[in-house]
Amino acid sequence: MKRHKRILYYLFGLLLAAPLPAAPRSPESPRLPQAEAGLKLPALISDGMVLQREQPVTLWGTAKAGESIQVKIAQQPPCTTVANAQGNWLVSLPPMKAGGPYTLQINGLEVKDVWVGDVWLCSGQSNMELPVSRVTDLFADEVKAYSNPQIRYLKAPYACNFHSPQSDMPREAWKALNQENVMGYAALCYFFAKAMYEKNGIPVGIINASWGGTPVEAWISEEGLKDFPLYLNDKRRYEDDAYVALLKQAESLGQYRWDASLYRADAGLHEQTPWYAAGYDDGGWEQTGLFSRAWASNGLNPVNGSHWFRRQVNIPPSWEGREAVLRLGCIVDADSVYVNGTFAGATSYQYPPRIYTLPAGLLKAGDNTIAIRLISKAGYPQFVEEKPYKLLCNGEEINLEGQWKHRTGAIMPPSPPQTAFHYKATGLYNGMIAPLQNYTVKGVIWYQGESNVSRRNEYYALMTALVNDWRKLWNKNLPFLLVQLANFMEPALLQQNSGWAELRDIQRKLSQTVPNTGLVVAIDVGEWNDIHPLNKKEVGKRLALQARKLVYGEKIVSEGPVYLSHLIEGNTIVLTFKPETADFEQVDELKGFAVAGADGIFKPAKAKTDGTNVIVWNDETVGPVKVRYAWANNPEGANLYNKAGLPASPFQTE
Repeated sequence: MKRHKRILYYLFGLLLAAPLPAAPRSPESPRLPQAEAGLKLPALISDGMVLQREQPVTLWGTAKAGESIQVKIAQQPPCTTVANAQGNWLVSLPPMKAGGPYTLQINGLEVKDVWVGDVWLCSGQSNMELPVSRVTDLFADEVKAYSNPQIRYLKAPYACNFHSPQSDMPREAWKALNQENVMGYAALCYFFAKAMYEKNGIPVGIINASWGGTPVEAWISEEGLKDFPLYLNDKRRYEDDAYVALLKQAESLGQYRWDASLYRADAGLHEQTPWYAAGYDDGGWEQTGLFSRAWASNGLNPVNGSHWFRRQVNIPPSWEGREAVLRLGCIVDADSVYVNGTFAGATSYQYPPRIYTLPAGLLKAGDNTIAIRLISKAGYPQFVEEKPYKLLCNGEEINLEGQWKHRTGAIMPPSPPQTAFHYKATGLYNGMIAPLQNYTVKGVIWYQGESNVSRRNEYYALMTALVNDWRKLWNKNLPFLLVQLANFMEPALLQQNSGWAELRDIQRKLSQTVPNTGLVVAIDVGEWNDIHPLNKKEVGKRLALQARKLVYGEKIVSEGPVYLSHLIEGNTIVLTFKPETADFEQVDELKGFAVAGADGIFKPAKAKTDGTNVIVWNDETVGPVKVRYAWANNPEGANLYNKAGLPASPFQTE
């Protein structure tokens, strides 16, 4: 025992003595010219910004104590104030009509290309971040054909703080919607802004404060989490910067050692002829289907480490000398790809589509070799099915599915876990939401929930806390538009237990019980094999409908059939829906319903519409007590829609 303690103390001492890694250098941030040495503006107030129309607008900054500040825009009378003893100043501009571009003058400083329109705060996790560049398989032509200088986008830089709410954030530019910037826009924000502008012609500003994988508690203040001591007590562990730095260093060292061990053990990199070489003899390798799971397992557990795949592809003479594109779907977890022995590209994690451009001259007529080094860090390695695996050139394509040759390069234990600090409570509220509080916004769009499915029993309370928290921060009843989780995983019309269905039902209840909220249903636009579905256009259109109804007061149908109540009549259950949403689309057979009797076991049910009601029954269930609709992770085939083409949310009767 004493020996073990000495070893631990020794290792701990090494970590303390080792120098901390230098902070990464960030790309050059946009800078504002300063009119005077003391006058400074926050990151949000910069060239290209959009100010909220028809509401008082707050502008703020710092200056020398006692310095006079004069603010002027368009034909508005100047607004003046004086910096206080701490050098802080703030002015409130009177409401303005939509328009622009204007120049905002603050003393001798000019902020140019300013528009007045509607500003939306978008937040959540990765489906709110997914960039336009990732959805071009579906929307490339549309994206290339559209630019609009009256749509502006600002992606809030990542920032996590466990000490206190921050007053500012790192500087980032507002970006106009043009071909230079569009690929960096979040796809959902892009399609929402485009739909709103096409409807009302009003400039749109999007502030996207989101971060992939984050749970809801990361976006709530300490005060907002007062009823959740577990999260606050966990967060307090990370208030010590020295501890966080040491933990990051130790984990970084652990990952480095794993990577180094993998490299050292990988025979494919160290034989006299590396396994990616065009002339390597792979005659002794095993044949395997690209989507076979046999190579990924030892019969019971996954084989982590490196796996190599090779294939000969016959290229027609017409392709020789031309640029080509290699599509390799999605791969769990990471990959490096070689074509004819030449490195073609790499991806470090599982979600991005593998799209590698092959320069002219790399492919030759006849046989060509593609080699893939797949790295599995934890879990089951795989090539994701129903993604594009092909070579494209000259308007033609070659399918790359089917048989490949496989050989294991190195077997490793799972890579060491890394602490996701940005998943911890309050960190993102302090770093990414609090700095926005003075900026007037029209409303909030929230797309999040995947990371809270395993703790869905507390999601209603957490989301209610978040909504109340943010409304308190902005000191007004901000409208919230919630995007419900999309369909995902293996299709099934009915599951007895579905965490995703339960969380969707909680999201439905939030929209019906928390004032000034609306729900966008997305159970028909997801993908079974991708937690990041590409069809963000339909979700953006549905968000625009909800905004038009909830925020702008238009008399339109903005949602699918909304379940309200039920009545048991003999062996049937009659479901009632919100009248304005219950003009049902007629189908040959309603699918997706299930009923349960006193035993609580749900069975597939028949259903039919009757005016604005739906009648549900199962011939074998006597005395039904409960109904579920679309109760599955991926309720493919559920088809309760209204004539507006909008789907009903999954629900269960109480």
